[in-house]
Amino acid sequence: MSIELRHLRCFLAIAEESSLTRAAARLHLTQPAVSRTLAALEQHLGARLVDRSTHHLALTADGHAFRDRASAALAAFEAAVDPARLHHRPLRLGHAWSAFGRYTTPLLRRWQREHPETPLELLRVDDRTAGLARGEVDAALLRGTVEAPGLVTTELTTEPRVAALPADGPLAALPSLTLRDLAAETVVLNTVSGTTTPALWPPTARPTSTLTVANTDDWLTAIAAGRGVGVSSASTAALHPHPGVTYRPLPDAPPLPVLLAWRDAFPHPATEALATMAREIAGAEPPAP
Repeated sequence: MSIELRHLRCFLAIAEESSLTRAAARLHLTQPAVSRTLAALEQHLGARLVDRSTHHLALTADGHAFRDRASAALAAFEAAVDPARLHHRPLRLGHAWSAFGRYTTPLLRRWQREHPETPLELLRVDDRTAGLARGEVDAALLRGTVEAPGLVTTELTTEPRVAALPADGPLAALPSLTLRDLAAETVVLNTVSGTTTPALWPPTARPTSTLTVANTDDWLTAIAAGRGVGVSSASTAALHPHPGVTYRPLPDAPPLPVLLAWRDAFPHPATEALATMAREIAGAEPPAP
């Protein structure tokens, strides 16, 4: 058999709905038809994409990997067959936290003024690539080194790092801190979309205790509750104030690069204009040719 777009759309609906019944309703198909389409796709690929052995449907490891390729394939198809519509569809800009920092509002306002025909949609996605690798957005504002196949990145600016501390803790009384000051504390790490890892510390002074969370909100809550301390970019302090969290400079930590990333295959036509505008707003020099 040959794989058609309906197989990809069916699988992506299942992945997004986590239910054969809801996927069938979304696609206006019967549940048996959805099951047959999924089975045919799995047979063609020679891999099980969906685990149906539990009460809650879940993707297998192969299913997660295939979801990214299926999303990219559909996006490429739509670009190929309807380029006129693509020029005017919204440009979806993902971010995992803090967007473009203090430049966020200037970017959104200038884009609306200069490109009213292409709405710029800012979307928060708790993912290391802010939804870019999964095809959920067209471009993404990312921080730190990003290693994902098929992505193009350009550095827009850098941000200093800060320590995030319980507001009533002893370290909050200090005007600034060093990484060694934090090493004796439990360090809260956002392992889904964050950039801080124990490797940020010198090998001889790495934290002995860590606590992992899945998003910025849980990160802030854990610190405010006194469960640990954190390290983030200065824009986090500006855009995510919390009554239970105090931010202090961390001058010995290396600055964090802020990147704009997009897929190298079939990018949104307005991507280059977005990159140029973002560089201009941040005051960054264009990359060398």
